Formats: sequence, C-alpha cells, structure tokens
Amino acid sequence: MDVKRHSQSEDASSALAGTRSRQTSARVSDDVLLDAARECVLAVGVRRTTLAEIARTAHVSRMTVYRRFPDVRSVLAALMTREFSGLLKQANHAGDEAVHVRDRLVRIASAAVTALSADPLFRTLLDVDPELVLPYIVERLGATQNFAEQVLRHLLESGHQDGSIRQAEVVTQARSILLVVQSFAFSLRPATADVDEQALLAEFRHVLDASLRP
Repeated sequence: MDVKRHSQSEDASSALAGTRSRQTSARVSDDVLLDAARECVLAVGVRRTTLAEIARTAHVSRMTVYRRFPDVRSVLAALMTREFSGLLKQANHAGDEAVHVRDRLVRIASAAVTALSADPLFRTLLDVDPELVLPYIVERLGATQNFAEQVLRHLLESGHQDGSIRQAEVVTQARSILLVVQSFAFSLRPATADVDEQALLAEFRHVLDASLRP
C-alpha cells in the first residue's frame, strides 16, 4: 500500500517537474537563445560554439535549448538568418528619400553592403570561420540570400513600372545584382585596405545605377 502511494507520488512529482520544465522552456523566447548564441560566436567563433555553452550563456538548461533546436547547426542557422535579414531590413530605410525606384534600389544596396561588412557577427564569421561561408558562394544560396533576392525582385518590378529601371527578365536581373552586392559585402574590408571606402562605395553605386538605367 505504502509502496503504491510512494510510486504514485513519484509519478506525480515527475509529471509536475516535466510540466514546470515545459513551462520554463515556453517562457524562454527564441531571441534569448539566439542572443546567447551570438555572444558565444563573437567570443569563440562558430565551430567552437556548443549547445551547452549557449545554454550556460542564456542561463537555461540544455534541454530548453534542445526543445527549440535539435542541434547547434540549427541554432546558428537561425542566428545568421535573423542577424543578416535584420540588417537588410534596416538597410531598406536608406531608400526613404529616393527620387525613384532605381535610386531607391541603389541606396538600399549600398547601405546593405556597408551594414554587412561592419557587422561584428559577419566579420567574426569571415575572420574565424571563413570556410563556413564558402558553400554559400560556390554551392547554394542561403536563406538570407533568398530574402535579399526577393527584395530585389520587388524593387525591380516597381522600377519597371515607374520606368526608372531597364526592362529585363526580373529573376535574372535580381540574381545578377545579388552577385554584385554580395561580392562587395564579402570583400569590402580587404578591398579598402589601400582604397578609400567611400570612393569605392560611390563607384559601386555608379555601377549599379548605370546597369539599371533604361
């Protein structure tokens, strides 16, 4: 009888603990975990960042992290998408005073290059773990690149409508601009070792504007 009651008590305690754990996990937002992951990456790089370290930095259990992300790769992928997509969204404000859509696209692209090349996470990735960037240059497009391309397509379509952008197949036009933009974003720091950054960005804007002019 006592054994049965003891067993039932243990089961109840276990269920309560599980419920509390799930509630604790639910109270921790993804942003808290991604902020912790960002801190870890800035400190030790991508390859040396672990789920355990992310959990310690976020002051949560490892199980809390595991419930949101199956492995460290998925955490880091979500972090990169949030970070770089966020920068691109902020760059969108650079086009607020544009005189037409072509001008808006050029301003946004220039702001995006500047923001990405100066971003601490982006710089750490290139400085500490550059080999992780290579697949997104030679193998496939990532989520951030796809997001950027969607923005470019929308701008190109609008520019075709207002007559400020040369008529062309939108998908091809957007992909071409994406390749130019990411080249400058990846290489701006080394490229400005002996060339004035603002002068180079002015030339970048001229290249884009000239290629899109009707």
